[in-house]
Amino acid sequence: MSRWQPNARGRLEQAALELYAERGFDQTTVAEIAERAGLTERTFFRHFADKREVLFWGQDALIELVTTCIADAPGSASPIDAVGDALRAVGTMFQGRREHARRRQAVIAANPGLQERELIKLASLAAAMAEELGRRGVPEPATKLTAETAVAVFKVAFERWLSATRDTDLAHVIGDSLDQLKALTAGT
Repeated sequence: MSRWQPNARGRLEQAALELYAERGFDQTTVAEIAERAGLTERTFFRHFADKREVLFWGQDALIELVTTCIADAPGSASPIDAVGDALRAVGTMFQGRREHARRRQAVIAANPGLQERELIKLASLAAAMAEELGRRGVPEPATKLTAETAVAVFKVAFERWLSATRDTDLAHVIGDSLDQLKALTAGT
């Protein structure tokens, strides 16, 4: 192995995405990922529990960002506005990462087990949003309705962002999707 180089996590993630695209997720081993990144398997396992986590490792940071934004929303903010602001903050996390996100989604779309993991991740996000809305005094079932709606808005906006033919900002696409939802619910 070569001398230490920075960004081992990023290099492992890049190598994994390349190999998943070339060979498929199931046909790629941790040893191959580590070798492609110029690292050891031991280094891989310092950063990721398994090869799935290369695709999902940011879940905790995402949930923390969303719940913090909901908690910090003004007291006068409606539940949908509080989660909307949180989702737009998530959009800024993806700035400059659209190609990476496209490659990641292509890997997930090609593997039913990874699709299931993605759904679990989104369910965890909805549960965390609902819990935080409850802390703000939003009653049931409004907490769950708002959180599940927010996840649906995020999914639709994310797909729109990935498939856009021109470079666009995910936070803007999320805001536009929320505006369309509000227009639908207002009957306009």
